[in-house]
Amino acid sequence: MMRQDLATSRPVMAAFAVIGLYWGPFAAMVPVLKAQIGASDGVFGLCMLVASVGALVAMWLAPLAERLLGRRAMPILGACVGISFLLPGLAHSVPVFAICMLLASMSAGCLDVVMNARLSTLERRSGRSLMNLNHGAYSLVYAAAAMTTGIARELGMHPVAIFACFGIVTLWMISEMIRLPVDVAPTDEDSADKAPLPAGPIWLAGSIILVAFFGENGTEGWSALYLERSLGTGAAGGALGPALLGLTMGLGRIAGQLVSARIDEYRLIRWAALIAASGALIAASAPVPVVAYIGFAALGLGISVIGPTVYVIVGRDVTDAARTHVIARISAIGYLGFFIAPPLMGFLSEWSGLSAAFGIVALLILAVPVALLPAYRRLRDGLSSRSN
Repeated sequence: MMRQDLATSRPVMAAFAVIGLYWGPFAAMVPVLKAQIGASDGVFGLCMLVASVGALVAMWLAPLAERLLGRRAMPILGACVGISFLLPGLAHSVPVFAICMLLASMSAGCLDVVMNARLSTLERRSGRSLMNLNHGAYSLVYAAAAMTTGIARELGMHPVAIFACFGIVTLWMISEMIRLPVDVAPTDEDSADKAPLPAGPIWLAGSIILVAFFGENGTEGWSALYLERSLGTGAAGGALGPALLGLTMGLGRIAGQLVSARIDEYRLIRWAALIAASGALIAASAPVPVVAYIGFAALGLGISVIGPTVYVIVGRDVTDAARTHVIARISAIGYLGFFIAPPLMGFLSEWSGLSAAFGIVALLILAVPVALLPAYRRLRDGLSSRSN
């Protein structure tokens, strides 16, 4: 069945690959880009804050972009991502870099919403769960592209040249996106059917994704420092924390694809959240680095499937015409997790230490099976019973 799922979702998976093809290399090029524009840590962080705001705005406006671009929205936005990510490599000043990152993140944010909406429609038409497979593909492409960029940097390649090389691969990905069946995109006739979810379920679903993204980005940004400062590892040992998180997230999503056909999505999220929370607690209380590594691996394994599986549930609960609107809203809410995780983890660390900060991450993740997921299910069941 995996081969069939790959064939079914191949055009949309190409869009997921495009996002990974650029954010992975960008992460690997942060040191050289920062030096190129002469920015301090704080100023560079402010530039990325501008980029995050741009992505949030783009996600909110993605339904409008989809209506304007029609069924060619994915390939056109994929081309915009490829072009816009060339711009940061050309920037040599902070203001120009901030504007370039704003454009790049807006393109990526729009494509993110549209590709998840298209994939959700494919799931509904095929009767198969495809979200974890495609989000797993993104994680693996991200990792491979970042590693390739590291090698290219060692060889002395300029950032623009590196992004341009990935642009050649993007052309192939765009040709795959064009093969998406016409009936997967909303038609003009569908646009009259608006019927999105009410605000309550949208905010609850978005909040679940927010918690997952908070756990992911908070760990990516602070696990290395925790390992080095609190547990005494060197630089390589510290880097192993986020590396393990990324690896287990990719593996977790592939595993989630395999088990999604055999287990109810609500149960999958519940168990995944319990595994992730346990991992965060293990890491927070680790007496030695190896125990923290086990904790971060468990955290990545569990947290990886929560967001994609929420998209599965929500996509199944709405009409084709309303799907992009709803996914745009829950994506924007969820993306706040990426937005607030680094500064909030810093505040928690300043207040009570990184060990306590990861303990609070565990408590936040536990809120998913204890409160957020049951509340969402009750609301959706209530809406279904009233409609019947």
